[in-house]
Amino acid sequence: MSPRSLSARSVPARSKITRAAPAALRAIARAARPAETRATRLLFLIVGFGVAAWAPLVPLVKARAGLDDGRLGLLLLCLGIGSLATMPVAGALAGRFGTRPVLAVAVFVTGTALMVLSRAAGLPVLAAALTGLGIGLGLLDCLMNLQAVAVERRAERPMMSGFHGLYSLGCILGAAGFSALLSLGLTPAAATLGVVAAIAAAFLVALPGILPAVADGPGGPAFALPRGPVLGIGLLCFVVFLTEGSALDWSGVFLIQERGLDPARAGLGYAAFSLTMTAGRLSGDALVRRIGRRRIVVLGALLAAAALGLATAVPLWPATLLGYALVGAGCANIVPVLFTAAGRLETVPAVLAIPAVTTLGYAGVLAGPAAIGLLAHATSLTLAFLAVAALLLAVAVAAGAGRLRL
Repeated sequence: MSPRSLSARSVPARSKITRAAPAALRAIARAARPAETRATRLLFLIVGFGVAAWAPLVPLVKARAGLDDGRLGLLLLCLGIGSLATMPVAGALAGRFGTRPVLAVAVFVTGTALMVLSRAAGLPVLAAALTGLGIGLGLLDCLMNLQAVAVERRAERPMMSGFHGLYSLGCILGAAGFSALLSLGLTPAAATLGVVAAIAAAFLVALPGILPAVADGPGGPAFALPRGPVLGIGLLCFVVFLTEGSALDWSGVFLIQERGLDPARAGLGYAAFSLTMTAGRLSGDALVRRIGRRRIVVLGALLAAAALGLATAVPLWPATLLGYALVGAGCANIVPVLFTAAGRLETVPAVLAIPAVTTLGYAGVLAGPAAIGLLAHATSLTLAFLAVAALLLAVAVAAGAGRLRL
């Protein structure tokens, strides 16, 4: 056999190898990413755990500092100020200093703030600690979502609902676990120390899988003020996140103040909300495929509005817990659908749309509860919750009108 004929026969073989190489490399790359997926899940779990640990502390802080509903609402505004000031620059900070150092600082600030909030009684100290908690959670929240977007893009399959399901699971563990520790007789400071230790341990496990860069550019994703369709999607997110914020910051107060529940069990309202939200998100992808994105938003908002009516109208604490559970089920998949819609916009790049929608949406979960406190002080907490129900009805109407591409 001549060298020429051997070379000619080798060409097809090399071509097959060349064609097969990208698939093999993709398989190898996918096999190398379980650590990244695990780290992303742990980051979502950490944020849910930290957020929910604050929920049982709210009524304790209110009583310790002697605050009425209006002053508590103003204090809660500090949480929103800290987060909203941090979220737009989180990507730029990660681009300049690296994702892992910024996340490490965020975890440290979050843990320190929770410990201070578990013991402090002075209003200036509480305001500073709550601002710090907002800064830490704001950094964590933005960077975990950027990591999730990058991991999902690399995996080339939908993963966002599952990640958000881990956040909800963290909320369950944080609220129910914290309440259980208090029921066992631990002081708020000791229970909070247990939460902070769990957060630190989870972060250390996640650290090797955290991506060194979570944005396409060295400076992180750009931030744009919401306008046009981004503004429309962001406003819907604002209302849904406000509903979540009302459950986080006010469910414990409502159960104690209006339903006479023992403070040690005040976290059960948010735990019920988080339980159904977790179940809804873990099954969300299949549900969206079955009934469609628009129906998810419309039916979910209607269910959540009706559930808030149940929680406030029936003067029995089991009915209130059921109401919060149904609110969680209704809200579960609205935000993932809206984030998907923002990422699919043709007129605005996802790298601009997602940070804008995130910031506007989290204005609801962070700043909205302060408005609820002021409204509750002027009227009542029941009427404040009914106002949230009215906003959810507006979400259903807006989504059903068909002007937004979902």
